[in-house]
Amino acid sequence: MKFVGKLILSLLILLLLIVVVSYFLLQTRWGAEWASRRISDDTAYHLSVAKIEHNFSHPALLILHSVSFGHDGRPAVTVAKTVSLGLSFNLFDHPLRFATIELRDGILDVANMPNNLAWPLQAGRLQLHDMTVNSPHLAVNAKKLNGGIIPWQPEPGRIAGSNASFQFSADSATFNGLTATNTLVQGRISNGQLLVNNFGADIARGSVTGSAQRDSQGNWRVAALRLNDIRLQTDKPLAAFLQPLRALPAVHIARIDMTNARLQGPDWAVTDLNLLVKNLTLRHGRWQSEEGSLALNADSFINGQLTLNDPILNLRLSPQGVTDARFSSRWVNGLIRAQGSWQRQNKRLTLDELALAGLEYTLPENWRERWMAALPGWLDSVLVKKLSGNRNLLIDVNPAWPFQITALDASGANLLLARQHQWGIWQGDLNLNAAEATFNRTDVRHPSLALNASAEQINVTEISGFTGEGMLEGVATLEQAPARQLSLTLNGRAVPADVLQNWGWPASPLAGPATLQLKLEARLTAETPLKNSASGTLMLNAGGHTLQQTLSQGAVSTQP
Repeated sequence: MKFVGKLILSLLILLLLIVVVSYFLLQTRWGAEWASRRISDDTAYHLSVAKIEHNFSHPALLILHSVSFGHDGRPAVTVAKTVSLGLSFNLFDHPLRFATIELRDGILDVANMPNNLAWPLQAGRLQLHDMTVNSPHLAVNAKKLNGGIIPWQPEPGRIAGSNASFQFSADSATFNGLTATNTLVQGRISNGQLLVNNFGADIARGSVTGSAQRDSQGNWRVAALRLNDIRLQTDKPLAAFLQPLRALPAVHIARIDMTNARLQGPDWAVTDLNLLVKNLTLRHGRWQSEEGSLALNADSFINGQLTLNDPILNLRLSPQGVTDARFSSRWVNGLIRAQGSWQRQNKRLTLDELALAGLEYTLPENWRERWMAALPGWLDSVLVKKLSGNRNLLIDVNPAWPFQITALDASGANLLLARQHQWGIWQGDLNLNAAEATFNRTDVRHPSLALNASAEQINVTEISGFTGEGMLEGVATLEQAPARQLSLTLNGRAVPADVLQNWGWPASPLAGPATLQLKLEARLTAETPLKNSASGTLMLNAGGHTLQQTLSQGAVSTQP
């Protein structure tokens, strides 16, 4: 018995000696390299540790120095100056589940972790200190990140797991190419749902704060978002800058406040922007709302050749569309004001009132192409119930046929200005008059035009104006059918005999004040030149001489 007792004691002493020797050997560089090599050879991971440290003053803490860890065949997921492992009795049941894991001074690159594999380690708390984190799945890159996850139970494709609370701060972070500093985020993950209780950051020389949540299908609900004093410059055109909003899967906005923002890109800018959005859902480029609203005002808005000063826009939103829209702005030295609604079902924009005052507008070079181009899918028709214009200036500098209309006044009622995505005058009454005008270098005083339109034709009941010492008067009809057949009758008394020359009629051998009568038939189709389709007669009487000219398919014959 004494022999057996001595043998057992000797074995225990030997075992203790082996443990002590192993304990001290593992804390040497050779021991750390041996342990790293064994793990790398015997598992699907590669591990490199320069030193293993343990101190009996903190018996539940194991510190690894200069650590590199990742999956075989891939770059390291984690590189850290130190990794501290908090030990607990749970290690006997779950050898890879630690009380705490702390990563300090390194990089956590989620891009190097396969989506179908989870981390082999777990912890009651994961703590990060001064770490750089890269997550391409979330389009996030953060530097000098500090914070933690409780508990940390990573899953395949989910480094934070499915149920955890988190809090992080970072000196700088980049999200979808947008850089923020002094970033703070707090929240939790519950069964795949992400709840952000609070986040804040300094961004684009301003600040952003808010709260939001995302469900397991990836749909977001923004409870509150506040952006103050943003100063953002981008190299993207306006359409490309707004594209991420159109690509969102689904975002419900309970409230967004933006104050005193300045945004600028190539050929566009907005200054001193204030924006308030309530109860709006964006989904794949479309929007929905239940009792929502949008209020916007700015000092200026520039997009290409369009410049709006002091624009104000207020919208009331509903499932049926925009129930009340109010817009006003200073534009080209004048004022534009509109009020109306937009119906989702028939995609009609109805303006109860449109007022234009004091505008000095030069038409763009391609205004005819814009007039003929189809409207976007969301806008089928435009109805203006009441149109008023006051002392406007309209200019076209097209060298082929320039014109200028000064002090132009307008009034209209029930004008259908677009139908089936095509501009036109499809319905309603319109009256135009001006102080003076120049049409292709021919001056006209007090020009006036009155018309009424229906689905079949446009009836011009009055065309009048003074030129030279006399007056021109006329009427016209324009068919709304695709052939766009035009009939025009124009009479002149004491007008210059060559008054029609600058308007496309061949020169007349007569001179001086004349009486004329023009009857013209033509087609105004976009694909057919007007001259080739025109036919008619001109009767001219000047100085006791009478002249008749006949126009046929653009060719003129003269009869004395």
